[in-house]
Amino acid sequence: MSRIKIEFPNAEGQQLAGLLETPDSQTPIKQYALFAHCFTCGKDVAAASRISRALARSGVAVLRFDFTGLGNSDGDFANTNFSSNVQDLLAAAKKLEQDYRAPTLLIGHSLGGAAVLSAAPQLPSIRAVATIGAPATADHVHHLFEGAAGELAASGEAEVRIGLRKFTIKKQLLDDLHQHASAQHISQLKRALLIFHAPLDNIVPIDEAAKIYQAAKHPKSFISLDQADHLLSKSQDAEYVASTLVAWADRYLPQADAVAEGSANVPKINNNDVVVTERDKKFLRGLYANSHQWLADEPLAVGGSNQGPTPYDLLLMSLGACTSMTIRMYANHKQLPLEDVDVRLSHDRVHAEDCMECGEERTGKVERITRTITLKGDLTEAQRERILQIADRCPVHRTLESDPVITSRLGGAVE
Repeated sequence: MSRIKIEFPNAEGQQLAGLLETPDSQTPIKQYALFAHCFTCGKDVAAASRISRALARSGVAVLRFDFTGLGNSDGDFANTNFSSNVQDLLAAAKKLEQDYRAPTLLIGHSLGGAAVLSAAPQLPSIRAVATIGAPATADHVHHLFEGAAGELAASGEAEVRIGLRKFTIKKQLLDDLHQHASAQHISQLKRALLIFHAPLDNIVPIDEAAKIYQAAKHPKSFISLDQADHLLSKSQDAEYVASTLVAWADRYLPQADAVAEGSANVPKINNNDVVVTERDKKFLRGLYANSHQWLADEPLAVGGSNQGPTPYDLLLMSLGACTSMTIRMYANHKQLPLEDVDVRLSHDRVHAEDCMECGEERTGKVERITRTITLKGDLTEAQRERILQIADRCPVHRTLESDPVITSRLGGAVE
């Protein structure tokens, strides 16, 4: 897996800090998800990090971040409230859409669950929402501040203890919570909903899960977390949430790759043309040729989402495929005992003086493709040498060596 540090501005222009957990380079990214952590927690709380890593192993890239004033994010916690948390979620979704792909899944733990229920209707890309130990409404946390009511009324702010930490809050936080006392918005969710809750949760009682379930419309599901505590402090509980979440989400989310997502918008292909379209605002591209579709992308290390081969990978694949086909056609025609052919290619840039094959007339940097052909079968040495000569006659090889003329022009407006 890979972990990418991400920063993005909130609605006030303050920088929020996040981590994007992604699958390893061999696993395609199925979906992008946003994880909202519990009240006064942070992106690195055990539940958030464990669930995000587990989802990444299943092909779901997850962005978890610190809300304003928490963790590594800028801002003053005393000036935040539930509404600002929702705005932070919208800013995080915007960042994903700009740099990677719009999220299709929202996950919220505790008060973060209430936040994703409020944010989802404002995010058209979201297809499914999951809550973990979440209250039905934000004002559920009001009881945490009952002891500070007098001080808040007198001075407008107070210091409260939440868990093992002290926080300064302002009266505006309570006023904002009162604005979110109704569960009516859950009935308007219009997304698939999965509710995780532990019957023995002593922070957010399971009655809150019942309120969410009753307010929501189908499709909706409930999964009991049995002996789990509110913070999912046991790793096996976090793993269970992640594995069941992936299995559930497969029913409601777009299928694994971006080509499947856009299959309804396949461009019109004329004759033998190839069409390349944007699939995100960075490197992901859709490749179309007659009845076939592929993806091109760049690795995560350079800002891509690693959902397809790079343009140079595709170039080498084209040459390798043509080489292999040409060799097979020749071997079949000559009835040679060729059992299998393996073609491996690499591309690099070298100085002309370091390239023995380039000739004395070449100067400066040279683009070099190295092609290694492995032949299996009871072939004579002469037959092997002849096959190597035939490999150089493959049409793509000839095109690359013929110094082709590439003409660029502007097409009509894209509808």
